[in-house]
Amino acid sequence: MCLAIPMQITRLDGDRARATSRGIERDIDLMLVQDQALAVGDFVIVHVGYALQRLEPDDALATWRLIDEMEGADEADDEGAPERA
Repeated sequence: MCLAIPMQITRLDGDRARATSRGIERDIDLMLVQDQALAVGDFVIVHVGYALQRLEPDDALATWRLIDEMEGADEADDEGAPERA
Protein backbone atom coordinates (compact mmCIF):
# COMPACT_ATOMS: atom_id res chain seq x y z
CA MET A 1 0.00 0.00 0.00
CA CYS A 2 1.27 3.46 -0.84
CA LEU A 3 0.65 6.16 1.69
CA ALA A 4 1.35 9.86 1.89
CA ILE A 5 2.06 11.22 5.35
CA PRO A 6 1.88 14.67 6.92
CA MET A 7 5.22 16.29 7.67
CA GLN A 8 6.11 19.67 9.14
CA ILE A 9 8.67 21.84 7.37
CA THR A 10 11.65 22.72 9.56
CA ARG A 11 13.91 24.32 6.93
CA LEU A 12 13.43 25.68 3.42
CA ASP A 13 16.20 25.65 0.81
CA GLY A 14 14.94 26.67 -2.62
CA ASP A 15 12.97 23.78 -4.13
CA ARG A 16 13.94 21.45 -1.26
CA ALA A 17 13.00 21.38 2.39
CA ARG A 18 13.77 19.53 5.58
CA ALA A 19 10.65 18.14 7.23
CA THR A 20 9.85 16.11 10.30
CA SER A 21 7.13 13.71 11.30
CA ARG A 22 6.97 11.84 14.58
CA GLY A 23 10.67 12.31 15.22
CA ILE A 24 11.82 11.29 11.74
CA GLU A 25 13.45 13.93 9.56
CA ARG A 26 13.69 13.81 5.78
CA ASP A 27 14.73 16.03 2.92
CA ILE A 28 11.76 16.54 0.63
CA ASP A 29 11.28 17.96 -2.84
CA LEU A 30 8.92 20.93 -3.27
CA MET A 31 8.70 20.79 -7.07
CA LEU A 32 5.02 19.79 -7.04
CA VAL A 33 4.00 22.62 -4.70
CA GLN A 34 5.80 25.51 -6.38
CA ASP A 35 2.48 27.36 -6.70
CA GLN A 36 1.89 27.25 -2.93
CA ALA A 37 3.51 29.72 -0.53
CA LEU A 38 5.24 27.61 2.12
CA ALA A 39 6.98 28.65 5.31
CA VAL A 40 8.85 26.93 8.11
CA GLY A 41 6.23 25.39 10.40
CA ASP A 42 3.79 24.57 7.59
CA PHE A 43 2.51 21.03 7.14
CA VAL A 44 2.64 19.25 3.80
CA ILE A 45 1.51 15.81 2.73
CA VAL A 46 4.52 13.82 1.48
CA HIS A 47 4.72 10.75 -0.76
CA VAL A 48 8.03 9.16 -1.80
CA GLY A 49 9.93 12.30 -0.89
CA TYR A 50 7.70 14.78 -2.73
CA ALA A 51 5.43 17.30 -1.04
CA LEU A 52 2.04 16.99 -2.74
CA GLN A 53 0.17 19.86 -1.08
CA ARG A 54 0.09 22.14 1.93
CA LEU A 55 -2.12 21.01 4.83
CA GLU A 56 -3.81 22.89 7.62
CA PRO A 57 -2.50 21.71 11.03
CA ASP A 58 -5.93 20.24 11.91
CA ASP A 59 -5.91 18.20 8.68
CA ALA A 60 -2.41 16.91 9.42
CA LEU A 61 -3.54 15.79 12.89
CA ALA A 62 -6.69 14.16 11.50
CA THR A 63 -4.59 12.25 8.96
CA TRP A 64 -2.31 10.93 11.72
CA ARG A 65 -5.37 9.83 13.71
CA LEU A 66 -6.59 7.84 10.70
CA ILE A 67 -3.16 6.26 10.22
CA ASP A 68 -3.09 5.30 13.92
CA GLU A 69 -6.54 3.72 13.57
CA MET A 70 -5.42 1.72 10.53
CA GLU A 71 -2.32 0.51 12.38
CA GLY A 72 -4.48 -0.52 15.34
CA ALA A 73 -6.83 -2.44 13.07
CA ASP A 74 -3.88 -4.24 11.42
CA GLU A 75 -2.48 -5.23 14.82
CA ALA A 76 -5.88 -6.58 15.90
CA ASP A 77 -6.14 -8.59 12.65
CA ASP A 78 -2.64 -10.00 13.17
CA GLU A 79 -3.51 -11.22 16.68
CA GLY A 80 -6.24 -13.51 15.35
CA ALA A 81 -4.34 -14.69 12.27
CA PRO A 82 -2.74 -18.13 12.14
CA GLU A 83 1.04 -18.26 12.39
CA ARG A 84 2.94 -18.19 9.14
CA ALA A 85 5.52 -20.84 8.36
